[in-house]
Amino acid sequence: MQFRLLRQGALLVASMSLASCWLDSDSGSSSSNDPPAADQPPNILFVIMDDVGIDQMESFGYGGTDIAGPPAVPSIDTLADSGIRFRNTWAMPECSPSRATFVTGLYPMRTNVLQAIGPDDLANSHVSPYVMTIPKVLATAGYENGMFGKFHIGGPENNPAGFAAPAALGWEYFYGWGGLPASIDTSAGIVGAEDQYSCGFVPGPGQPGGAHAGACYVPQAGGSASCTEIAGEQDGDPAGLQCLTQGGVLVPGQACLAQVVEQSELEGLVDFKRENAHYVSKLLINWDGEVEDVSLADPRSRGYRATIEVDSAIDWINTRSDDTPWMATVSFSSAHTPLQHPPRALAPTARADTLEANCTSEAPLNQRSITDALIESLDTELGRLLVETGLATRASDGSLSYDPQASNTMVVVIGDNGSFAPTVKAGFDMGRSKGSAYQTGVWVPLVISGPLVEQPDRNVEHMINAVDLYQFFADVAGIDLDEVVPQGTDAEEMLSYLTNPERDSVRELNFTHGGLNILANDGVNGPCVFSGNFCSHTPMSAQICADNNGVWWGPGAVLGTEEGDPIKAVDHCWQVNQAIYEKYGNDYEEHRVTMGALDYMAIRDDEYKLVRNEALEYDPDTDSGVLIKSNELYRINQAAPIPRLDREDHELPKDDLDAVEQEHYDELNYQLDLLLASHQACPGDGNSDGVVDQEDIDNYTQLSAEWGESSMYDFNHDGLTNAQDLAIIQANLGACPQ
Repeated sequence: MQFRLLRQGALLVASMSLASCWLDSDSGSSSSNDPPAADQPPNILFVIMDDVGIDQMESFGYGGTDIAGPPAVPSIDTLADSGIRFRNTWAMPECSPSRATFVTGLYPMRTNVLQAIGPDDLANSHVSPYVMTIPKVLATAGYENGMFGKFHIGGPENNPAGFAAPAALGWEYFYGWGGLPASIDTSAGIVGAEDQYSCGFVPGPGQPGGAHAGACYVPQAGGSASCTEIAGEQDGDPAGLQCLTQGGVLVPGQACLAQVVEQSELEGLVDFKRENAHYVSKLLINWDGEVEDVSLADPRSRGYRATIEVDSAIDWINTRSDDTPWMATVSFSSAHTPLQHPPRALAPTARADTLEANCTSEAPLNQRSITDALIESLDTELGRLLVETGLATRASDGSLSYDPQASNTMVVVIGDNGSFAPTVKAGFDMGRSKGSAYQTGVWVPLVISGPLVEQPDRNVEHMINAVDLYQFFADVAGIDLDEVVPQGTDAEEMLSYLTNPERDSVRELNFTHGGLNILANDGVNGPCVFSGNFCSHTPMSAQICADNNGVWWGPGAVLGTEEGDPIKAVDHCWQVNQAIYEKYGNDYEEHRVTMGALDYMAIRDDEYKLVRNEALEYDPDTDSGVLIKSNELYRINQAAPIPRLDREDHELPKDDLDAVEQEHYDELNYQLDLLLASHQACPGDGNSDGVVDQEDIDNYTQLSAEWGESSMYDFNHDGLTNAQDLAIIQANLGACPQ
């Protein structure tokens, strides 16, 4: 079905008919270090790391106090040495909200993208196709825009654009995945081997279920499969991982039926239709108005994600014309859960030699080592990306040789949120990590290098927010945002930090925000309990809860293990404590779990930080959930290697603040309330242009006729775009509240 959306009179194509920015076949290819055209703005290579907090980065001063040390990231270190390390950067507490701020220049409260987007989240919590995303902004200056890897800011579920969501948001070319890596396939693709292989591949001999050799079946286009017999280790990888890296399934201890066999003949032996974390994922391609949802049995959907992400970026960058600027967004899936071994050759340190074939939470030290290996593999592939696009070369010793002045390309590398709790490095707070507004959850590495940097190899200690990259990209392209985005943004200028080493701080305050996305009828994801004592609504399913070492209490959960055990599946986190109270009575306090906040945010100045949490707590007296709000004040810094964090025992007592502390507390409270008040609801304004008018009626009419389900015009959150929403538009015609 073709579907079109309107924004201020301009036609946007949501699923088809986008103009292609690819070159004709006779245009030739170019190297990114060729001399740019006169007065041409720089190209932009934007690299996003998944779940990599600043605690992982030795070049930022951290990670060195961890027992195993930090992961080795020589490519990122080289970029940092040739550019700027922004040591005081905040992202949002989770991936989708941060990515939405990158591309919209807006804080989460304005986009309604407040947590990782799940399949049940309505379009109201997807990035809107009506907003001026950064690829749309850069297109006004003639930039071509490609995105590679993880998308996760909208669709395909509950979204009118469906699989064409990347195109609807402005990318001429997208090659990657809609969202997170799927769960590990514990059958490793072998029929009848369920729950035998916790890492998704057949391990080597000496490990449970291990094998020295076997037949490796790799699906091919057209419905056939090739087969090779693999034996022994290569680059340290057992035969099972070697086969998985090639996109295949290893049948241990068997010879090939034939070198080429029809997939239908393998039924009952191997299953090519199972997703497998970082190795088998449904590939999505948007290109030249075409949308392709690639099957799992297609060889393009199979192989190590980070390698596929970089391969596709290299192919696109190397076919850009010298006289057209481009922005390539390489959005890595590493080091997000499920934690799974990368190919050994991509993780060069000795840590990879110690990995066990146990990817469960029962092997926490192994999980930490797997995370380090995932980060190292990301860095290795980033180095290959730089070399194979001509942005860098290899020295005689194999190290990366990078001259930021040799190409007309700015390189930006950032983490999307803090580290996942079990992987947090020493010196940081595992209990207040990803998914919280505390420092370990939102403090991320940011490196910028390229020809615009004056006096490279320096640190900037001033506050930066992930949202500021929106303004930065526009400034690099020479675009006046006031003209292109007259509604304004939350982004602050940061380009001057590159050109003026003495620049004072642009930001006086920093802000981060997380919460719950909008589900049908304003429901919530089911409760997930982590480490036995913390309940969260962030995981959107039982499997994702399990992938993140949690215990699911939501729909379908079966938790009672003893006769008469009252513990049962519930809808809300506070009901977990209700069930625990029913079971333990007077001993309830010993067993109750901590409630994760439903709305959580933080604001800081140079020295102090205010954290505001809102949570529903169970009240035994009323046998119900009661909303609890808290404001917490901390004094923080960026000291290395051990920073002063907002740990639980560091909270400043509000009834005993000195005069200076009270002044900061009052000012931060005031500024936070002022910021929140700057966003006012405007029912009926589906395209967020600040007015409810005929354009909203026209958009509604098209959506309701051609789609009818969840959209930006579903104002009552019932998952439908229907006459009830039209009535809301008609009742609110006029300018939005200012």
